[in-house]
Amino acid sequence: MQTYQDYLKEIEERKAQGLSPKPIDGAELLSEIIGQIKDTENQYREDSLKFFIYNTLPGTTSAAAVKAKFLKEIILGESVVNEISVDFALEQLSHMKGGPSIDVLLDLALGTDSAIAKKATDVLKTQVFLYEADTQRLEEAYNSGSEVAKELLESYAKAEFFTELPEVEEEIKVVTYIAGVGDISTDLLSPGADAHSRSDRELHGQCIFEHNKDMQKEVLALKEQHPDKRVMLIAEKGTMGVGSSRMSGVNNVALWTGVSSSPYVPFINIAPVIAGTNGIAPIFLTTVGVTGGIGIDLQNWVKQKDENGNTIVDADGEPVLKQEYSVETGTVLTINTKEKKLYNGDQELKDISSALTPQKMEFIKAGGSYAVVFGKKLQTLACKILGIDIPQVYAPSKEISVDGQGLTAVEKIFNKNAVGNTPGKVLHAGSDVRVEVNIVGSQDTTGLMTSQELEMMAATVISPIVDAGYQSGCHTASVWDSKSKANIPRLMKFMNDFGLITGRDPKGVYHPMTDVIHKVLNDLTVSDWDIIIGGDSHTRMSKGVAFGADSGTVALALATGEATMPIPQSVKVTFRGEMKDHMDFRDVVHATQQQMLKKFGGENVFQGRIIEVHIGTLPADQAFTFTDWTAEMKAKASICISQDETLIESLEIAKSRIQIMIEKGMDNENKVLQGLIDKANARIEEVRSGKRPPLTPDENAKYYAEFEVNLDIIDEPMIADPDVNNEDVSKRYTHDTIRDLTYYGGEKAVDLGFVGSCMVHKGDIKIVSKMLRNLEEEYGKVEFKAPLVVTAPTYNIIEELKAEGDWELLQKYSGFEFDDNAPKAVARTQYENILYLERPGCNLCMGNQEKAEQGDTVMATSTRLFQGRVVKDSDRKKGESLLASTPVVVLSAILGRIPTIEEYKVAVKGIKLTQFAPPLQQLTSKPGHLLSF
Repeated sequence: MQTYQDYLKEIEERKAQGLSPKPIDGAELLSEIIGQIKDTENQYREDSLKFFIYNTLPGTTSAAAVKAKFLKEIILGESVVNEISVDFALEQLSHMKGGPSIDVLLDLALGTDSAIAKKATDVLKTQVFLYEADTQRLEEAYNSGSEVAKELLESYAKAEFFTELPEVEEEIKVVTYIAGVGDISTDLLSPGADAHSRSDRELHGQCIFEHNKDMQKEVLALKEQHPDKRVMLIAEKGTMGVGSSRMSGVNNVALWTGVSSSPYVPFINIAPVIAGTNGIAPIFLTTVGVTGGIGIDLQNWVKQKDENGNTIVDADGEPVLKQEYSVETGTVLTINTKEKKLYNGDQELKDISSALTPQKMEFIKAGGSYAVVFGKKLQTLACKILGIDIPQVYAPSKEISVDGQGLTAVEKIFNKNAVGNTPGKVLHAGSDVRVEVNIVGSQDTTGLMTSQELEMMAATVISPIVDAGYQSGCHTASVWDSKSKANIPRLMKFMNDFGLITGRDPKGVYHPMTDVIHKVLNDLTVSDWDIIIGGDSHTRMSKGVAFGADSGTVALALATGEATMPIPQSVKVTFRGEMKDHMDFRDVVHATQQQMLKKFGGENVFQGRIIEVHIGTLPADQAFTFTDWTAEMKAKASICISQDETLIESLEIAKSRIQIMIEKGMDNENKVLQGLIDKANARIEEVRSGKRPPLTPDENAKYYAEFEVNLDIIDEPMIADPDVNNEDVSKRYTHDTIRDLTYYGGEKAVDLGFVGSCMVHKGDIKIVSKMLRNLEEEYGKVEFKAPLVVTAPTYNIIEELKAEGDWELLQKYSGFEFDDNAPKAVARTQYENILYLERPGCNLCMGNQEKAEQGDTVMATSTRLFQGRVVKDSDRKKGESLLASTPVVVLSAILGRIPTIEEYKVAVKGIKLTQFAPPLQQLTSKPGHLLSF
């Protein structure tokens, strides 16, 4: 009884927080509950029945196994529960999504009781989460002459689990709620500071709108006023969901505005409706599809054009917008899924075909993309067993092939990795493609959700198609608090058992690694033809093509080794001119965004597309600075086009770092890491021999746009400014306001500097030590007028810095150095004017543990300038997170203000910040070799 008593105690604690009993996932507790159900005189029997039926998690949780077994006993008459009939028990099994429930249903369907077999077969026809062991069992029964197995396989071949579902409503009524003006980051929907609670969906739901109770009450009021409609969350004059994929954000929106996925699975809602004037950020839109939701590009504010077609701008150079139609809070609109249009009453407002493509309509019908992905896989397997052609049930994948048109880099990668498309057909942008995935990464604040998704998919082992999976510990690295101690070891064990390489060893053999996930994935990617899926928006590798994804898409990639998406359009970026010695490559990145916006009249041509950057001579570590920032450019992904020796150099670096991981004891019994080294060696040999040169696009490839960055005009460090006091709220907290150093006149105060996150590499930390030497020589000593937090991305970098003498100088000036033997248990809330050497990981960039003091002006190498992410507002002033290169950040902390250009040049004198020159030749291939993969 002790487990149940502990549960009752937890229930009381949650009740005080306004929460319901936590869903049950443990076998021990549910076994005790079942014992109380069987005891008809038990005082807890009534509640136990409710917990068993309505509060037990499905899939492969240990509780699901116990529940499925007991339901089987009831169905077979081995146990009698008056409140649970045979039909009700079967109905519950139908909602348990695979794993133990499929085992039980197959036992019953293939059993000797024909009446029960018929009922179990009918339930099985509705299921899609079958794995190899399940289909193998059906195949064996079919080959042995089982009529039940034949009936099931024929049903699966016809995809009746999909075709028999109700059709999508022709009209979906929504009532609008403007959640913010301007870009809305996923932090508003699921704040980083609440990452620890993401796997507890009801608890996490309380943090939506950054715990703004007034906004929460407004949404509830709208639901009460319009019980027959769904609430549509809107980013007015902005893009919804920028910054990350954040499944927890979509889960929160669905929890507050969506519909329940099952009466027997608590707090898992689906089908949210969201919108933005400028649409939905690409990776966030993918997450919406996971839940069968709808994401609409409203375009209710449009840029005004003159008679020559040029964008009209105001006195500040900003485009002038005109409202085409109103979506103010409380407006009732109709989504017509048949006509694919948005209406206000009888007035047609917008064609929304892009939100209701045939594939997206299938996601809506099936209650999410998982059911469609697994359904297609099950249909294919069933047809293979039966030896028949696959009936056309699902919407045919769009296959776009243009005769005589070459391929961009991403088109080549997708064609090479595609599965299930028309054999031999060359596919161009816009085609829908299933692709095999090479590398999958899971990070620790979404990893718990990914493990839950894997359990609910009934997956137990990583797909053999995947070259390597990695589970990081970087997002919770800065503070090893009680929440981390409770969650992270459990996550690491689950993922290690599943087959991933894990940052922490559940057995304690190797030292815990908190290396930044993107840096690790960048090293694990050992081919320029790889496809990478990672649970973070900054999954942007400088080799291959990488896509940030929600926790569920990561789970899907781990379980199936596949991902499904349209081939994106590309924007080609090249360089000309010469980079000045005092400039850092981060300045080139910011200038790229600035010059692009200027050339295209304020239109962000990068949004939702691939940035194909012809980097040429810049190795992977440095090139990552560009690819990483493309998430803030709102690109879907990026690809670096490299010269032969540059690619080889990058692969050699990756090999050496993977070897270090092996020597630490991080490889598993499948020798995954050694396999990557072998793959890297093979790729290097291909390049050296000329058998398969580095990936390049064809010279006659077609791009959405082409853009050349002029290095000659980049003369000053560039800063991305959140512009927190802009009168136009929609212009605040975007990454589009890029200013040079002179703009600030050496006067703007800086309260804290941060060198860290995924945007820095070894060279950046060396720059810090070299600047300290320079300033020491110039002024005799160095004093910090603002705190400077330095966080190396990986332990390898620290070891190399120690060997090269840089770490010793950093230690000389540091007032704090991390100690893995005694990690911080509490997040720092105040800072002294000293240098802090923090543990490798994300640190301030994540905003879930460490933050700057409220109201501070922070100068950071980070990527995050969203309101409240790195620094919250205070009563005295708004918090600001300005983004710049490492030397600007360091000097700002030393001076306590943004430096002048003269001060800056003195500080970086003699330091080679970045060795980069544009490639001299075109990095393209001759047409006629489209499929020379």
